[in-house]
Amino acid sequence: MDFGLAGKKALISGSTAGIGFAIASRLAAEQSEVIISGRTEQRVDRAIQEIKRQVPGARVSGIPGDLSSPEVALAVTDRFPDLDIVVNNLGIFEVRPFPEISDEEWERVLQTNLFSGIRLGRYYLPRMLSRNQGRIIFISSESALNIPKEMIHYGVTKTAQAALARGMAELTVGSKVTVNTILAGPTLSEGAEGFIGSLAAQQKISAAEVERHFFAEARPSSLLKRFIRPEEVADLVAFVASDRGSAINGAALRVDGGVVRSVF
Repeated sequence: MDFGLAGKKALISGSTAGIGFAIASRLAAEQSEVIISGRTEQRVDRAIQEIKRQVPGARVSGIPGDLSSPEVALAVTDRFPDLDIVVNNLGIFEVRPFPEISDEEWERVLQTNLFSGIRLGRYYLPRMLSRNQGRIIFISSESALNIPKEMIHYGVTKTAQAALARGMAELTVGSKVTVNTILAGPTLSEGAEGFIGSLAAQQKISAAEVERHFFAEARPSSLLKRFIRPEEVADLVAFVASDRGSAINGAALRVDGGVVRSVF
C-alpha cells in the first residue's frame, strides 16, 4: 500500500536503534526524506548506513546530540526549520524502587522522555499550522495506562506524553495537522534486548525462557505472549503519518499486544 509519504521530510528522535530505527527505515521505504537523531555521531552514521543498505536509494541524513538538552533541540530546529513529520521517540527507562528515585533521576527521565518532545512540538506545531499540514507523533507506552511499580518515573512520563499530545491536538482544530500518541507494548528494543540478555546470563537460562517468564509474571494480561517487534510499531506510525490517517487526531492508539485490558 502506498501511503503517499514520498517526499515528506521526517525527523525521528532517538532513531539509531529499536523502535525509532524501525520507524526511520519504514518511512524511508515510503520514500520519505528521513532524519536520524541519536546521541553520538558514530551511532547516527551507523544507522544511516544500515538504512541505505536496507532501502537502496533512501534519502537519509542525521544529526547527533542528546535531545534532552535545550541546546541540541535548538540545533535541530535551526538545521531543519520545516518538517512534515516529527516522531518523538526518544526515551529512557530504568528499573528502580520508588523510594530510591532521586530528584536528579526524575529530572533526567522527564527531560529525556517529556521535555524533548515539548521543545520540538513548541517549535514545529505552529509552523505546521501555518502551512496547514503536518504530523506530530509521540511514541509512548502501555505503561502510560499501566503504571509499572518497578519504574514509576517512566510511567509518569509516558502518561504525560499522551496528555501533552492531546493538548497539542486541541490546537489543530479545522486544520490538516494531527497530533497523536502510540502506546507501544513490551517491545524488543535495544534496551529490552540488553535487559533480557542480562537476566538470561544472571539466571543461567535462555533468552526465550526469560521472555516466557516475563509475560507470565510481569505482563500476564498480554494476549500476544511475546515481545512486539519494532517493525510492528513502525507500521502503525507510517499509517498515522500518512494522508490515510488524516481522521486520526488527538488519539492514543495501542499497539500493545493486548496487555491493556481496558476496552477503551
